[in-house]
Amino acid sequence: MRTLIVLRHAKAAQVPGLADRDRPLTERGERDAGRVGDEIRALGYEPDLVLCSPSLRTRRTAELAFPDRSVSFERDIYEAYADDLLALVRLQDPEAETLVLCGHNPGVHELALGLAGGDYGFRPGAFAVIQTGSAWVDLWPGEGRLVTHWDPKQA
Repeated sequence: MRTLIVLRHAKAAQVPGLADRDRPLTERGERDAGRVGDEIRALGYEPDLVLCSPSLRTRRTAELAFPDRSVSFERDIYEAYADDLLALVRLQDPEAETLVLCGHNPGVHELALGLAGGDYGFRPGAFAVIQTGSAWVDLWPGEGRLVTHWDPKQA
């Protein structure tokens, strides 16, 4: 059984004149990002690999959520569609049992819904835990099972 944790970056600031990639987390975003890691560990998951968009807000989210894990910054996650994200997941080490993909909406939300269905929003800092019996390389839409969804505003 493999586990994919699809994570949207925590709440980011809107700063006039600042490039989108350089938007920092808000104070709430900083707190929520730490809570993400606490929640994932409380569920019993320790990621083998964290794939992350190179934007400042996603990097900081991953840093705070998984301070003891190495993070692979993947340029292709930024502004990616769900199909692009799934293609990236399929390329990962077949020995990895638990992956985290930290990115942006709408791609991460569409990826989670496409893999495992469900009826939930994906606000900043939210994540979905999806399990599959498929190897990463063989993962296709509909082959996952939603274990849980977490939203920092509802926790």
